[in-house]
Amino acid sequence: MTEELKEIGLDVGHRRVGRLMRQNGISVVRTRKYKVTTDSDHKFNIAPNLLDRDFNADAPNQKWAGDISYIWTREGWLYLAVILDLHSRRVIGWAVSNRMKRDLAIRALNMAIAFRQPPKDCIHHTNRGSQYWSHDYQKILRQHGFRASMSGKGNGYDNAAVETFFKTIKAELIWRRSWATRRQAEMAIFEYINGFYNPRRRHSALGWKSPVAFERKVA
Repeated sequence: MTEELKEIGLDVGHRRVGRLMRQNGISVVRTRKYKVTTDSDHKFNIAPNLLDRDFNADAPNQKWAGDISYIWTREGWLYLAVILDLHSRRVIGWAVSNRMKRDLAIRALNMAIAFRQPPKDCIHHTNRGSQYWSHDYQKILRQHGFRASMSGKGNGYDNAAVETFFKTIKAELIWRRSWATRRQAEMAIFEYINGFYNPRRRHSALGWKSPVAFERKVA
């Protein structure tokens, strides 16, 4: 909030903004308890944790991270798969489905590849979900020269950057209203990612710049 006000020319500090927010009944939206959606009960080979909780990258397309989360609608669950570039935390690929199957993860990956055309040896990190170690998913990673990396079993902190994104979109969008249909939620997610999160939402880890602005700065 402070950084947004400074950008439009108001000389304010964090304490003043905090005081004005309290006086006007404006409060921070709190996140909720994390729910595990990873299916690690499979027989596929497990990749080493190449990322090792180092979520920083010097340039785009050095480290990608992906995961799947869920949104409740009155039609049933809607599942959201995303791929983030850890250099800027930008969402570079995403897909939704009413089923948490491998094609959901593959569509998000293919979107990211088409958008970025990454060089060989880009680290691709996920949890141990069976969607990510399906034959079809791994075939795409090999074809494009990715270095596969996976979190430790049941350890959400190993993929904390993507978990943070899911907490953010749920606090700022999903939990703020009731969704009548999956399509309604899908359109809202599209508008949030492309109209707000990537081009406008500020991150402390990026010097209070948005993902798009951060990439432009270092380009």
